[in-house]
Amino acid sequence: MSRREAIRNAYRITGSRSNFYDGMMTYSTVLGKAVCRIVWNMDREKNTEYLERALSGIPEDFSGKLLEVPVGTGVLTMPVYRELPGADITCLDYSPDMMASAQQKADHLGLGNVRFVQGDVGALPFEDESFDIVLSLNGFHAFPDKEAAWRETYRVLKKGGTFCGCFYIRGNCSRTDWFISRLYEPKGFFTPPYETEGSLRKRLEGMYSETKVSSVEGIACFVCRK
Repeated sequence: MSRREAIRNAYRITGSRSNFYDGMMTYSTVLGKAVCRIVWNMDREKNTEYLERALSGIPEDFSGKLLEVPVGTGVLTMPVYRELPGADITCLDYSPDMMASAQQKADHLGLGNVRFVQGDVGALPFEDESFDIVLSLNGFHAFPDKEAAWRETYRVLKKGGTFCGCFYIRGNCSRTDWFISRLYEPKGFFTPPYETEGSLRKRLEGMYSETKVSSVEGIACFVCRK
């Protein structure tokens, strides 16, 4: 199965039983599609595109150790992990409810190579240089202590390893910026300060030996080599 097919499969996992979060992340429900279009200015193709870019740092034949933080409900990544049977995958989230949902998806797909750990990205419970890949999808815009998150994700990544993922950045889509400041932030879903595409590129270039940063509307995607 290709990476694009695995991402598409994430949509089929949810279907009509999808909750609001999963439906939005996978562009698979009427309400989810509406939020993507109205808030994020994204159609199905743009939604798939940013996920493909964020996941492009994971080789399709990867068999090393991978940390995903935060895992959320797992709807975006469990179909991908099914195609990586030789990988040793650890999924971390602060929310036990989110992890329970991800665990259900992993069980449904029969994933025996994925374990779940509750923890804080600002104080990861792992030794230095423990992982070949650290993946972070749509997390940094919500982390309250972003500086600690940057340090910790770098610390647990092996030299030569890959840090990849995506998150919201301000300044690329005025419509999205309006909703973030007036709705998502007051509700506590997102936490400032936020990167811009330029500040993110500068930050990553100062930390990693190789960096690639791009964006789809208000979402920045990155692949870095330590």
